[in-house]
Amino acid sequence: MARSWLIGNALWLQAGWWACVLGAHLPWLLLTATAGLLLHLRLCPQPVSEMRVLFWVTIAGCMLDSLLGMLGVFSFEQWPLPLWLALLWLVLASGLRHSLAWAGQPFWRAALLGMLGGPLAYLAGARVAGIDLPLGPLYTGLILAPIWALALPLALRFAARC
Repeated sequence: MARSWLIGNALWLQAGWWACVLGAHLPWLLLTATAGLLLHLRLCPQPVSEMRVLFWVTIAGCMLDSLLGMLGVFSFEQWPLPLWLALLWLVLASGLRHSLAWAGQPFWRAALLGMLGGPLAYLAGARVAGIDLPLGPLYTGLILAPIWALALPLALRFAARC
């Protein structure tokens, strides 16, 4: 895979994260995230496989976040979860076969990245987007760490096999 594609994908993941999280207050930014996803699919070397990854990872991620919301880890105004958060799952999924693929092997690397990066992304996103964390940031992070230590390796393994 071309180095420029990987760098572009990594930059897209950052820009997409910000567009989604800031889109909680500036909904027009969600259109830029959607346009970025469409551009990603247009440029993707294997769009059919990519769409499969985007679909299934987003479905699983939205179910996970909805469950966490129902259990009181998050408090969303929209039910089952806000549109910007669903789009954020699409953004994450768009990097699994590309700029995040390096983390897939060995398993411990993905688990460590998930354990640290997942909760940090949630805590930062909640703060920017104004999502309430009823258990507080510490307990929320402690709950999310083992979930993401498993979720990211599984998502990366799924993406690699599509």
